[in-house]
Amino acid sequence: MKFIQKSLICVFIFSLVLLTGCTKPPTEEMNNAEEAVARAENDPDAVNFAGNLIQRAKDSLALMHEEADVKRYDSAINYANDAIALAERAINEGRGEAWQKKQQATAALSEVRPQLLETEKRIENAKAANLPLDYGTIDGDFNSAKRTYDQAQSAMSGNRYQEAIFLSNNVRSSLAGINQKLGVKAMEVSRNK
Repeated sequence: MKFIQKSLICVFIFSLVLLTGCTKPPTEEMNNAEEAVARAENDPDAVNFAGNLIQRAKDSLALMHEEADVKRYDSAINYANDAIALAERAINEGRGEAWQKKQQATAALSEVRPQLLETEKRIENAKAANLPLDYGTIDGDFNSAKRTYDQAQSAMSGNRYQEAIFLSNNVRSSLAGINQKLGVKAMEVSRNK
């Protein structure tokens, strides 16, 4: 009888060991998910252009931990895989969007440079023609546009492409205003002759 009791106890303990061994937390998968999300959170392009995907990855991490805490390890693994996939997608989409913004910023800056030179010539021609204008204001507006252009170039150098685009558009708008003033005054003078 004692032998049977001892055997049953051994079988019970062995069964517990087997069950416990089969239900270990998915530590490796969870660590991989944490690392993937951390990479996305530290990638400036992902942060700037795919923040929504990073947030979804973080949400999957939270669900992964909740599932692991209640020992639903298969579900925890699924959430870990979701977090990894979302984090990798955030990095890839962020890089793609950054590349597009870089191309747009490059184009914007390259278009503005000749406009600056052309406006400068028009101002010089207006002064030479003695057009009755407030050159103090025009020179101030033009110098402000040049400073904004320099800021746009600096933003471009710092990989702040959206800012470079915004500043380039401001320069373009300022130059259009200056050129409009010059054009209107030139037409008025020519009509009065």
